[in-house]
Amino acid sequence: MSPTRRDVLKNAGLAAGAAAGVGALAGCSSPEQVQAGPTEIKAAEVPVGSAKIIEDSNFVVSQPTAGEYKAFTRMCPHAGCNVTKVEKAEIICTCHNSRFSAADGSKLSGPATGGLGQAVATLEGDTVKVSGQ
Repeated sequence: MSPTRRDVLKNAGLAAGAAAGVGALAGCSSPEQVQAGPTEIKAAEVPVGSAKIIEDSNFVVSQPTAGEYKAFTRMCPHAGCNVTKVEKAEIICTCHNSRFSAADGSKLSGPATGGLGQAVATLEGDTVKVSGQ
C-alpha cells in the first residue's frame, strides 16, 4: 500500500523538526564529563548568600544563610550543559544564560524548563559532603 499524501507530509515535517533539533543542539557545548559520585568541599569555601561550583564534580553547593548548606546537580534542565558560573546569589548556565537561585536551585530566568536537581549536603566538621539523593 502506498503512503497517503498526509503520511508523506507528516513524515517530512517530523524529519525537518528532527534536523532542526540536531542543529540547535550542535550549537551547544557538549556536557562536561565530571565525577558523578559523592564529593566534598571545605565549608569555608562556600560564601554565605551565594554558591560554589565543585570543580570536577556534578554538584554546586550554596550557603543561603550562615551554617545552612544546600546542594544541587550542575546539569541545566534546558540542554544538558553544566552550570559554570556563580554571580552573587545566582547560579548560571552560560550555554543559554539560564539563571538559578543559589538559595533553593529554582529557575530565575532563561530557557531552562525548571530548577536545578536537588542533591544532599551534609556538614561534617568543617567539610560539606555532597551526594545525589
